Amino acid sequence: MADITRFGISIEKNLLEKFDRLIGKKGYTNRSEAIRDQIREALVRKSWLEGKEGVGTITMVYNHHQRELTEKLTDIQHHYYRDVLSTQHVHLDHDNCLEVVIVKGRPSRIEELANRLRACRGVKHCSLSITSSGKGM
Repeated sequence: MADITRFGISIEKNLLEKFDRLIGKKGYTNRSEAIRDQIREALVRKSWLEGKEGVGTITMVYNHHQRELTEKLTDIQHHYYRDVLSTQHVHLDHDNCLEVVIVKGRPSRIEELANRLRACRGVKHCSLSITSSGKGM
C-alpha cells in the first residue's frame, strides 16, 4: 500500500453537509475515498488537456435504417484504426442500435473521431467518456 498522508481542510458546514449527502448517495463509506476519486478525476482531465495518451469510450445510439449510415460509421472508424481498440454493437430495438467504441491515443485524435461520428446523419446521441490508462496514477 502507498504511503498515506493525513491532512486537514477547512470547509463551510453547509457545503460539507451537501458533500456528505452526495457521497452517501454514491455509496462512499468515507470522505477520504470520495476526495481521492475527485483528485483522480481532476488529474485525468489535466492529462487529457495536456494531450497525453488517453483512453475512453465513444457511445452512440443511431437509427440503423438511415441510408448508408452503418457503412459511413465503419469507414470513419477504419480511418482511425490506430486509435480504435474495439467496438461493441447492440441492437436496442427494430430501429435503434447502440455502439460503443473503445479508443486509445492522443486526445485530439479521439475527440476528432468522436466529433466525426457525432456529425453523421442518423446518429441520435454520441458521447465521449475519457479516462486514464492508469499509468502514473
